Amino acid sequence: MELGLIHIYCGDGKGKTTAAMGLALRAVGHNKKVLLTQFLKDNETGELNSIKKLGDNFEVFKGIPVKKFFKFMSPEEQMVTRKEHEERFREVIKKAKDKNVDLLILDEIMAAINLKLVPLDEVMEFLKNKPKGLEVVLTGRNPDKKLIDIANYVSEIKAVKHPYEQGITSRIGIEK
Repeated sequence: MELGLIHIYCGDGKGKTTAAMGLALRAVGHNKKVLLTQFLKDNETGELNSIKKLGDNFEVFKGIPVKKFFKFMSPEEQMVTRKEHEERFREVIKKAKDKNVDLLILDEIMAAINLKLVPLDEVMEFLKNKPKGLEVVLTGRNPDKKLIDIANYVSEIKAVKHPYEQGITSRIGIEK
């Protein structure tokens, strides 16, 4: 890409990852290279199943599956998760640069930053010095003001109503 910009999809509503995947589909449709990593997820999402069918231009950099909320992990599990997320962030950044990726999606990076699994200062340093043509998408709730300030797009998805409030848990193919 000629000029890569920074996108943030944030808010308490459903659809942040979905928006990122829509942008990825558009990019792949124009023969762009996409690299995705998902923080604090279990590697068993519907979008990952679909990506396999899109060909070589859409790569997923998987981490160790996270099967429970961070706050319910033991201190040892939290330490392992923190180390893996921090290392994966560094590795995915290197891979995006080395492979001349057009679009990098850091799904749920906000939660990883807020839980101190990925250092905000490293994310900021990367964004300030990213390759000129690299488009970057960051998703999640409660982005730091520094991230909002550096971003070119900030889209907030607001929950007005959600089935979880009625006791309906995530459903395969819709929320998962």
